[in-house]
Amino acid sequence: MRAITTSGLAEELATVVDELRAVTVQVWADAQHGTDAAASGAGVLWDPQGSNGRGLVITNAHVVRGAQATVGLGDGAVLPARVVARDRKRDLAALEFESSSAMFAQLREVPLQVGELVIAVGHPGGLVGVAALGIVHVAEDGRDDRRPRWIRADLRLAPGFSGGPLADMSGKVIGINAMVHGSLALAVPVTTVESWLRRAQAPAA
Repeated sequence: MRAITTSGLAEELATVVDELRAVTVQVWADAQHGTDAAASGAGVLWDPQGSNGRGLVITNAHVVRGAQATVGLGDGAVLPARVVARDRKRDLAALEFESSSAMFAQLREVPLQVGELVIAVGHPGGLVGVAALGIVHVAEDGRDDRRPRWIRADLRLAPGFSGGPLADMSGKVIGINAMVHGSLALAVPVTTVESWLRRAQAPAA
């Protein structure tokens, strides 16, 4: 029975990783990158919320420091992008690019349980679509608005995972991987990303 359960988990995990790879892009900070250059980080295809003909990527602010970047999609397309919002304090950036694709990540905003299995996808060392598996260590409370400030997960990340998704076992994104602190990976929670994005996209008063 244990072998059957393990086999089923492996198949489920492989399916979820494939789905996450499809919504995880490569991000080059230099808009004129060489095609053989390693990506500077990862990004997540986000719901553009009615933006006609425009794709939206969420990544880390430290991945794209300028106003322009390049994104590489899962289908091999390499497209120019521009930074439309940036928050260095939260380490978030939003990129827009021309796109006819309706594909974007599914999000989870419900509370996490300590010990839940989580998956990260990124592009370390020139490799594309690498996956890491771990567990939720703790979700911290925010100091001011009482939202979780970080998701801390016990999983191994390397440079190139920054800006990529942290997801649950159903493939729903729960956070954006930002850094490693001590032996734990830190991710910006989806609730924080969504709140920041709404403010960033709000029309100026």
